[in-house]
Amino acid sequence: MKLSFLKDVPLKVPHTDTNAMSLIVNRLSLMLNELSGARPLIIVCVGTDRSTGDSLGPLIGTSLAKYNSPYFALYGTLEEPVHAMNLTDTLALIHQNHHNPFIIGIDACLGQVSSIGSVHIGTGPVRPGAGVNKELPPVGDMHITGIVNVGGFMEYFVLQNTRLHLVIKMADLIAFSLFSAIMGSNRVMLQTREQAASAE
Repeated sequence: MKLSFLKDVPLKVPHTDTNAMSLIVNRLSLMLNELSGARPLIIVCVGTDRSTGDSLGPLIGTSLAKYNSPYFALYGTLEEPVHAMNLTDTLALIHQNHHNPFIIGIDACLGQVSSIGSVHIGTGPVRPGAGVNKELPPVGDMHITGIVNVGGFMEYFVLQNTRLHLVIKMADLIAFSLFSAIMGSNRVMLQTREQAASAE
């Protein structure tokens, strides 16, 4: 049975779920396998290392950068974060350097107490700054967000006082799941076969 319709249904999974990694990898694989191989894959990890709660994106970016993969371009690490001050310029640079890119936007967000620690995956962009009432451009053709703390009251203070342990656990899960899904995707397997054929 074809399950491609699932890609349009948002996924929400607690990072403590024993099946969290397989659920995330399966959903990301479903979405990536519908992507044209001609479109460059871009990952934009939004956030800053100056706030514990908002460091989820840069932590994920730093983990992904260690793979040094040729299969995606990466923006947003602890060393070179993508945040409110440079987000617009970064998006302009991406569209200048990549033709018709498919962008995965990654960011931390605030939510209900019952949702803290959950990973969300869905189509459409992430909206950075929405939790702290900032007007920033939307990012991505699809998004991955992690709910790091409770929203609705003193958001800046809440982000500053989020437990680093939770953020790191979520970052590790998201980074490894995303890389696994990319490496197992049809586009990468096709490129690998083409490279092997040209080397013969």
